[in-house]
Amino acid sequence: MRPRYLDTGARDTRSGFGAGLVEAAQKDARIVALAADLMSSVKMDEFARLFPDRFFQAGVAEANMIGVAAGLATVGWIPFVGTFANFAAGRAYDQLRQSVCYSGKNVKIAASHAGLTLGEDGATHQMLEDIGLMRGLPGMTVICPCDYNQTRLATLAAAQWEGPVYLRFGRPPVPNFTPVEDPTFQIGKAQVLLTGKDAVIFATGHMVWQALQAAYALEEEGLEVAVINLHTLKPVDTETVVEWLSRTPVAITAEEHQIHNGLGDIISGVACRYCPRWVYRVAVQDTFGESGKPNELLAKYGLTAAHIAQAVRQALARVE
Repeated sequence: MRPRYLDTGARDTRSGFGAGLVEAAQKDARIVALAADLMSSVKMDEFARLFPDRFFQAGVAEANMIGVAAGLATVGWIPFVGTFANFAAGRAYDQLRQSVCYSGKNVKIAASHAGLTLGEDGATHQMLEDIGLMRGLPGMTVICPCDYNQTRLATLAAAQWEGPVYLRFGRPPVPNFTPVEDPTFQIGKAQVLLTGKDAVIFATGHMVWQALQAAYALEEEGLEVAVINLHTLKPVDTETVVEWLSRTPVAITAEEHQIHNGLGDIISGVACRYCPRWVYRVAVQDTFGESGKPNELLAKYGLTAAHIAQAVRQALARVE
Protein backbone atom coordinates (compact mmCIF):
# COMPACT_ATOMS: atom_id res chain seq x y z
CA MET A 1 0.00 0.00 0.00
CA ARG A 2 1.45 3.35 -1.06
CA PRO A 3 1.20 6.28 1.37
CA ARG A 4 -1.70 8.73 1.08
CA TYR A 5 -0.76 12.32 1.78
CA LEU A 6 -3.63 14.26 3.34
CA ASP A 7 -4.25 17.98 3.37
CA THR A 8 -4.28 19.00 7.04
CA GLY A 9 -5.68 22.42 6.17
CA ALA A 10 -4.69 24.86 3.44
CA ARG A 11 -2.12 27.46 4.50
CA ASP A 12 -0.04 29.95 2.56
CA THR A 13 3.64 29.16 2.21
CA ARG A 14 4.61 32.77 2.94
CA SER A 15 3.26 32.29 6.47
CA GLY A 16 5.50 29.24 6.79
CA PHE A 17 8.40 31.56 6.02
CA GLY A 18 7.25 34.04 8.65
CA ALA A 19 7.02 31.34 11.30
CA GLY A 20 10.41 29.90 10.38
CA LEU A 21 12.05 33.32 10.43
CA VAL A 22 10.88 34.01 13.99
CA GLU A 23 12.07 30.58 15.15
CA ALA A 24 15.44 31.04 13.50
CA ALA A 25 15.86 34.48 15.07
CA GLN A 26 15.03 33.11 18.52
CA LYS A 27 17.87 30.62 18.11
CA ASP A 28 20.43 32.92 16.51
CA ALA A 29 20.89 36.57 17.53
CA ARG A 30 22.82 37.27 14.31
CA ILE A 31 19.67 37.05 12.18
CA VAL A 32 18.24 40.34 10.96
CA ALA A 33 15.41 41.06 8.52
CA LEU A 34 14.90 43.71 5.85
CA ALA A 35 11.67 44.42 3.95
CA ALA A 36 10.99 46.54 0.88
CA ASP A 37 7.73 48.13 2.05
CA LEU A 38 6.03 44.70 2.05
CA MET A 39 6.47 43.63 5.68
CA SER A 40 2.97 42.18 6.10
CA SER A 41 2.82 40.68 2.62
CA VAL A 42 5.99 38.66 3.19
CA LYS A 43 4.97 37.87 6.80
CA MET A 44 7.80 39.71 8.53
CA ASP A 45 5.44 41.62 10.84
CA GLU A 46 5.81 39.21 13.77
CA PHE A 47 9.59 39.34 13.46
CA ALA A 48 9.45 43.14 13.49
CA ARG A 49 7.25 43.11 16.60
CA LEU A 50 9.48 40.68 18.51
CA PHE A 51 12.84 42.01 17.31
CA PRO A 52 12.40 45.72 16.50
CA ASP A 53 16.14 46.39 16.80
CA ARG A 54 16.87 43.69 14.21
CA PHE A 55 14.31 44.76 11.61
CA PHE A 56 14.96 47.34 8.89
CA GLN A 57 12.32 48.85 6.61
CA ALA A 58 14.06 49.63 3.32
CA GLY A 59 11.07 51.11 1.53
CA VAL A 60 10.42 50.68 -2.18
CA ALA A 61 14.13 50.37 -2.92
CA GLU A 62 14.89 46.71 -3.50
CA ALA A 63 18.31 47.22 -5.05
CA ASN A 64 19.42 49.35 -2.11
CA MET A 65 18.00 46.75 0.31
CA ILE A 66 20.21 44.05 -1.22
CA GLY A 67 23.25 46.29 -0.94
CA VAL A 68 22.51 47.03 2.72
CA ALA A 69 22.04 43.31 3.39
CA ALA A 70 25.40 42.55 1.78
CA GLY A 71 27.01 45.12 4.04
CA LEU A 72 25.38 43.62 7.12
CA ALA A 73 26.60 40.17 6.09
CA THR A 74 30.12 41.55 5.75
CA VAL A 75 30.22 42.35 9.47
CA GLY A 76 28.75 39.04 10.65
CA TRP A 77 24.97 39.45 10.57
CA ILE A 78 22.72 36.93 8.75
CA PRO A 79 20.27 39.08 6.77
CA PHE A 80 16.94 37.84 5.37
CA VAL A 81 15.57 40.23 2.75
CA GLY A 82 11.88 39.97 1.94
CA THR A 83 9.97 41.13 -1.13
CA PHE A 84 8.01 39.73 -4.07
CA ALA A 85 9.89 37.31 -6.30
CA ASN A 86 9.37 39.67 -9.23
CA PHE A 87 11.31 42.40 -7.45
CA ALA A 88 13.89 40.17 -5.76
CA ALA A 89 14.96 38.27 -8.87
CA GLY A 90 14.11 40.91 -11.45
CA ARG A 91 14.63 44.42 -10.15
CA ALA A 92 17.57 43.60 -7.87
CA TYR A 93 19.34 41.06 -10.08
CA ASP A 94 22.42 43.22 -10.58
CA GLN A 95 22.87 43.72 -6.84
CA LEU A 96 22.41 40.00 -6.19
CA ARG A 97 25.05 39.20 -8.76
CA GLN A 98 27.59 41.85 -7.85
CA SER A 99 27.11 42.52 -4.13
CA VAL A 100 25.97 39.09 -2.90
CA CYS A 101 27.07 36.21 -5.12
CA TYR A 102 30.34 37.59 -6.50
CA SER A 103 31.76 37.80 -2.99
CA GLY A 104 29.74 34.94 -1.48
CA LYS A 105 27.84 37.02 1.06
CA ASN A 106 25.67 35.14 3.54
CA VAL A 107 22.39 36.79 2.45
CA LYS A 108 19.05 34.99 2.32
CA ILE A 109 16.51 36.17 -0.26
CA ALA A 110 12.90 35.52 0.77
CA ALA A 111 11.01 35.71 -2.52
CA SER A 112 7.27 35.65 -1.97
CA HIS A 113 4.32 35.77 -4.39
CA ALA A 114 6.10 33.66 -7.03
CA GLY A 115 4.37 31.98 -9.96
CA LEU A 116 0.92 32.13 -11.50
CA THR A 117 -0.79 31.58 -8.15
CA LEU A 118 -0.03 35.17 -7.21
CA GLY A 119 -3.37 35.50 -8.99
CA GLU A 120 -5.16 38.77 -9.45
CA ASP A 121 -2.04 40.98 -9.51
CA GLY A 122 -1.47 39.71 -13.02
CA ALA A 123 1.37 39.24 -15.49
CA THR A 124 3.60 42.08 -14.29
CA HIS A 125 3.92 40.51 -10.84
CA GLN A 126 3.68 36.79 -11.66
CA MET A 127 7.36 35.91 -11.66
CA LEU A 128 7.87 32.84 -13.86
CA GLU A 129 11.54 33.20 -14.77
CA ASP A 130 13.24 33.43 -11.38
CA ILE A 131 14.40 29.83 -10.99
CA GLY A 132 16.44 30.17 -14.18
CA LEU A 133 17.80 33.56 -13.15
CA MET A 134 18.84 32.41 -9.69
CA ARG A 135 20.27 29.05 -10.79
CA GLY A 136 22.58 30.91 -13.14
CA LEU A 137 24.23 32.87 -10.33
CA PRO A 138 27.45 31.19 -9.09
CA GLY A 139 27.17 30.17 -5.47
CA MET A 140 23.42 30.72 -5.17
CA THR A 141 21.37 27.97 -3.51
CA VAL A 142 17.78 27.77 -4.79
CA ILE A 143 14.96 26.28 -2.70
CA CYS A 144 11.28 25.99 -3.64
CA PRO A 145 9.34 24.26 -0.81
CA CYS A 146 5.94 22.66 -1.38
CA ASP A 147 3.74 23.71 1.56
CA TYR A 148 3.57 25.70 4.81
CA ASN A 149 5.38 23.12 6.93
CA GLN A 150 8.20 22.66 4.47
CA THR A 151 8.64 26.40 3.96
CA ARG A 152 9.09 26.79 7.71
CA LEU A 153 11.72 24.03 7.73
CA ALA A 154 13.42 25.46 4.64
CA THR A 155 13.69 28.85 6.35
CA LEU A 156 15.26 27.29 9.44
CA ALA A 157 17.69 25.34 7.24
CA ALA A 158 18.54 28.41 5.15
CA ALA A 159 19.46 30.30 8.32
CA GLN A 160 22.12 27.69 9.04
CA TRP A 161 23.31 27.31 5.43
CA GLU A 162 26.50 29.18 4.62
CA GLY A 163 26.23 31.44 1.59
CA PRO A 164 23.49 33.04 -0.54
CA VAL A 165 20.08 31.34 -0.57
CA TYR A 166 17.05 32.10 -2.77
CA LEU A 167 13.91 30.86 -1.00
CA ARG A 168 10.87 30.82 -3.32
CA PHE A 169 7.30 30.66 -1.96
CA GLY A 170 3.80 31.86 -2.72
CA ARG A 171 0.77 33.91 -1.81
CA PRO A 172 -2.40 31.75 -1.69
CA PRO A 173 -3.38 29.02 0.77
CA VAL A 174 -2.35 25.62 -0.61
CA PRO A 175 -2.67 22.07 0.80
CA ASN A 176 -0.42 21.49 3.80
CA PHE A 177 0.55 17.82 3.77
CA THR A 178 4.15 17.31 4.88
CA PRO A 179 5.08 16.59 8.52
CA VAL A 180 5.51 19.50 10.92
CA GLU A 181 8.92 18.14 11.87
CA ASP A 182 10.23 16.23 8.85
CA PRO A 183 13.57 14.49 9.43
CA THR A 184 13.85 13.77 5.69
CA PHE A 185 14.01 17.45 4.74
CA GLN A 186 17.54 18.49 3.89
CA ILE A 187 18.84 21.17 1.54
CA GLY A 188 20.16 19.49 -1.57
CA LYS A 189 18.37 16.16 -0.99
CA ALA A 190 15.27 15.24 -2.99
CA GLN A 191 12.34 13.54 -1.27
CA VAL A 192 10.80 10.36 -2.68
CA LEU A 193 7.12 10.78 -1.77
CA LEU A 194 5.78 7.87 -3.84
CA THR A 195 7.56 4.98 -5.50
CA GLY A 196 6.47 3.41 -8.77
CA LYS A 197 7.70 1.49 -11.81
CA ASP A 198 5.69 2.95 -14.69
CA ALA A 199 6.77 6.60 -14.68
CA VAL A 200 8.28 9.26 -12.45
CA ILE A 201 7.06 12.80 -11.81
CA PHE A 202 9.60 15.33 -10.59
CA ALA A 203 7.80 18.31 -9.08
CA THR A 204 8.65 21.43 -7.13
CA GLY A 205 6.77 24.01 -5.07
CA HIS A 206 2.98 24.14 -5.29
CA MET A 207 3.06 21.55 -8.07
CA VAL A 208 4.09 18.75 -5.70
CA TRP A 209 0.52 18.42 -4.42
CA GLN A 210 -0.77 18.40 -8.01
CA ALA A 211 1.74 15.66 -8.85
CA LEU A 212 0.54 13.52 -5.95
CA GLN A 213 -3.08 13.88 -7.03
CA ALA A 214 -2.11 12.92 -10.59
CA ALA A 215 -0.32 9.81 -9.31
CA TYR A 216 -3.35 8.77 -7.25
CA ALA A 217 -5.64 9.23 -10.26
CA LEU A 218 -3.33 7.13 -12.44
CA GLU A 219 -3.28 4.46 -9.76
CA GLU A 220 -6.96 3.93 -10.50
CA GLU A 221 -5.90 3.09 -14.06
CA GLY A 222 -3.42 0.48 -12.85
CA LEU A 223 -0.32 2.65 -13.15
CA GLU A 224 2.30 3.02 -10.43
CA VAL A 225 3.86 6.45 -10.75
CA ALA A 226 6.67 7.72 -8.53
CA VAL A 227 6.59 11.30 -7.23
CA ILE A 228 9.83 13.08 -6.29
CA ASN A 229 9.82 16.43 -4.51
CA LEU A 230 12.71 18.53 -5.85
CA HIS A 231 12.50 21.28 -3.24
CA THR A 232 16.16 22.16 -3.84
CA LEU A 233 16.77 23.21 -7.42
CA LYS A 234 20.42 24.08 -6.82
CA PRO A 235 22.36 22.08 -5.77
CA VAL A 236 20.37 19.31 -7.46
CA ASP A 237 20.27 15.83 -5.96
CA THR A 238 21.67 14.21 -9.10
CA GLU A 239 21.99 10.81 -7.45
CA THR A 240 18.28 10.53 -6.66
CA VAL A 241 17.27 11.94 -10.04
CA VAL A 242 19.44 9.41 -11.88
CA GLU A 243 18.14 6.58 -9.72
CA TRP A 244 14.53 7.30 -10.65
CA LEU A 245 15.27 8.00 -14.27
CA SER A 246 16.89 4.56 -14.45
CA ARG A 247 13.99 2.83 -12.66
CA THR A 248 11.22 4.19 -14.90
CA PRO A 249 10.78 4.45 -18.69
CA VAL A 250 9.58 8.07 -18.79
CA ALA A 251 9.87 11.22 -16.69
CA ILE A 252 7.48 14.14 -16.27
CA THR A 253 8.39 17.46 -14.68
CA ALA A 254 5.87 19.81 -13.06
CA GLU A 255 6.63 23.40 -12.10
CA GLU A 256 4.94 26.77 -11.69
CA HIS A 257 7.57 28.40 -13.91
CA GLN A 258 8.40 29.00 -17.53
CA ILE A 259 9.19 25.87 -19.53
CA HIS A 260 12.67 27.28 -20.16
CA ASN A 261 15.46 27.30 -17.56
CA GLY A 262 13.53 25.67 -14.75
CA LEU A 263 12.95 22.18 -13.37
CA GLY A 264 12.27 20.68 -16.79
CA ASP A 265 15.65 21.79 -18.07
CA ILE A 266 17.33 20.56 -14.88
CA ILE A 267 15.94 17.04 -15.27
CA SER A 268 16.53 17.03 -19.03
CA GLY A 269 20.15 17.98 -18.46
CA VAL A 270 20.68 15.18 -15.95
CA ALA A 271 18.96 12.71 -18.28
CA CYS A 272 21.12 13.73 -21.24
CA ARG A 273 24.29 13.29 -19.26
CA TYR A 274 23.61 10.17 -17.21
CA CYS A 275 20.44 8.33 -18.23
CA PRO A 276 18.67 9.18 -21.50
CA ARG A 277 14.88 9.23 -21.10
CA TRP A 278 11.85 10.94 -22.58
CA VAL A 279 11.20 13.98 -20.35
CA TYR A 280 7.77 15.60 -20.68
CA ARG A 281 7.55 19.06 -19.15
CA VAL A 282 4.43 20.50 -17.53
CA ALA A 283 5.12 24.22 -17.21
CA VAL A 284 4.07 27.63 -18.52
CA GLN A 285 4.60 27.50 -22.27
CA ASP A 286 6.80 30.56 -22.93
CA THR A 287 4.09 33.12 -22.22
CA PHE A 288 3.21 35.69 -19.60
CA GLY A 289 0.36 35.12 -17.19
CA GLU A 290 -2.72 37.23 -16.56
CA SER A 291 -5.02 38.31 -13.76
CA GLY A 292 -7.32 35.65 -12.33
CA LYS A 293 -8.06 33.26 -9.48
CA PRO A 294 -5.06 31.00 -8.70
CA ASN A 295 -6.84 27.71 -9.45
CA GLU A 296 -8.37 29.09 -12.63
CA LEU A 297 -4.95 30.21 -13.83
CA LEU A 298 -3.42 26.81 -13.10
CA ALA A 299 -6.19 25.23 -15.17
CA LYS A 300 -5.86 27.68 -18.08
CA TYR A 301 -2.08 27.34 -18.26
CA GLY A 302 -2.05 23.56 -17.98
CA LEU A 303 -0.69 23.13 -14.46
CA THR A 304 -3.25 20.90 -12.76
CA ALA A 305 -3.20 17.28 -11.64
CA ALA A 306 -5.26 16.39 -14.70
CA HIS A 307 -2.67 17.94 -17.01
CA ILE A 308 0.14 16.07 -15.27
CA ALA A 309 -1.75 12.78 -15.52
CA GLN A 310 -2.34 13.35 -19.22
CA ALA A 311 1.37 14.06 -19.71
CA VAL A 312 2.16 10.69 -18.11
CA ARG A 313 -0.26 8.93 -20.47
CA GLN A 314 1.19 10.68 -23.51
CA ALA A 315 4.73 9.86 -22.43
CA LEU A 316 3.94 6.19 -21.94
CA ALA A 317 2.20 6.03 -25.32
CA ARG A 318 5.35 7.42 -26.92
CA VAL A 319 7.56 4.60 -25.62
CA GLU A 320 5.17 1.68 -26.07
